Amino acid sequence: MDTLRAKYLAAVTGAADESGLEEVRLAALGKKGEISALMATLGKMEPEARKAAGASLNILKDEIDAALRARKTALGDAALDERLKAEWLDVTLPGRPRPRGTIHPVSQVMEELTAIFADMGFSVAEGPQVESDWYNFDALNIPPEHPARQEHDTFFMHRAPGDNRPPHVLRTHTSPVQIRAMMDQGAPIRVIAPGRVYRMDMDQTHTPMFHQVEGLAIDRNISMANLKWTLEEFCRAFFEVDKVELRFRASHFPFTEPSAEVDIRYSNVGGQLKIGEGDKWMEILGSGMVHPKVLQSAGVDPTQWQGFAFGMGIDRIAMLKYGIPDLRAFFEADLRWLRHYGFSALDVPDLAGGLSV
Repeated sequence: MDTLRAKYLAAVTGAADESGLEEVRLAALGKKGEISALMATLGKMEPEARKAAGASLNILKDEIDAALRARKTALGDAALDERLKAEWLDVTLPGRPRPRGTIHPVSQVMEELTAIFADMGFSVAEGPQVESDWYNFDALNIPPEHPARQEHDTFFMHRAPGDNRPPHVLRTHTSPVQIRAMMDQGAPIRVIAPGRVYRMDMDQTHTPMFHQVEGLAIDRNISMANLKWTLEEFCRAFFEVDKVELRFRASHFPFTEPSAEVDIRYSNVGGQLKIGEGDKWMEILGSGMVHPKVLQSAGVDPTQWQGFAFGMGIDRIAMLKYGIPDLRAFFEADLRWLRHYGFSALDVPDLAGGLSV
């Protein structure tokens, strides 16, 4: 026993690494190890001899096992010391930059205009993007013969043969949200409805999916004067200019009467667009007084209530504010394009109108 003890303790001490230590363990305590083989012979011994030999072998086995574990710990500590000598960290160095995302211009503009209209008492209303024919057209006084109800202008949901359910469409505007809001809340009401809309159109200033915000204010004595003030205040805040001049041109929309296209004064010198000055006019939105038939469709009595509505393209006003020439760039560009137009990961407006980091 003493010879085996000395042999394996010396082998454990002499193991240079964990691989060599494992070889010693297998030679001594493995299934075919020398000490394991001696343990297997105990069954053939006389009881008294087996008792004495078994006790001695168990003591030897425990000593070798303890020595193996102690040596493994020592080898691990030594390896760690070597790594610490070779590898070190200078905590005074600046941190490594991490890849950053950025808020999309459309999302940023949505938050900007939401904050501006919130200051004027407007809440946000939402509705489904797949709308029934009634909410999207009929309730808004858009007759069956109107061009917007033709398949070349609107995305109609597929119907299998024999499916006679009322038509559904990808909403062509967020005006259906106004109907739903009036039906839910009644009058008086003051809401904006930002969101995605869909039309079959694609060029430099149009895409099949784009973003729109519509506003609605219903009360007892609201007039076009209130509409004009609201839009002027919005444009002043959104374009960050002190002076804004709007021009209202008579137009026609099925859901408003009277209706007006709204132009804004601007200049373009050397490719630099400036809102609020110059001798040029640009159409930016449509507006008018809500048609009595629309109020009736939403369950609001037009003899007691009246109000105004307006709608503008979020993508379009983003292009005007940030000088982006092509609407398609919103959906086909990357972060380099966003940074070119000044959109930084740090410039994230919150709903209070400030910047958050």
